[in-house]
Amino acid sequence: MSPDLIGTAAGCLTTLAFIPQLVKTWRSRSADDVSLVMFSLFSLGVVLWIVYGVQTQSLPIIAFNSITLGLSVTMIFFKIYFYRRLKK
Repeated sequence: MSPDLIGTAAGCLTTLAFIPQLVKTWRSRSADDVSLVMFSLFSLGVVLWIVYGVQTQSLPIIAFNSITLGLSVTMIFFKIYFYRRLKK
């Protein structure tokens, strides 16, 4: 099995793993159980993975981490948005 195929499979699975949490958070309109610090640190780590992917010219790392970063930033947005909405 080629390294790019393994990277693509790993990227698909780890990226798709975020979607159920995003959907649950959106439907419940609550991110109380979501850690802002964890998602912020995670997002920073994903940015570093993207930089690494660019430096090593690894398309699976660049592509899937870019998507994961978008999902993670969306969760951070939900956390802040729903918190502010609840405080009004």
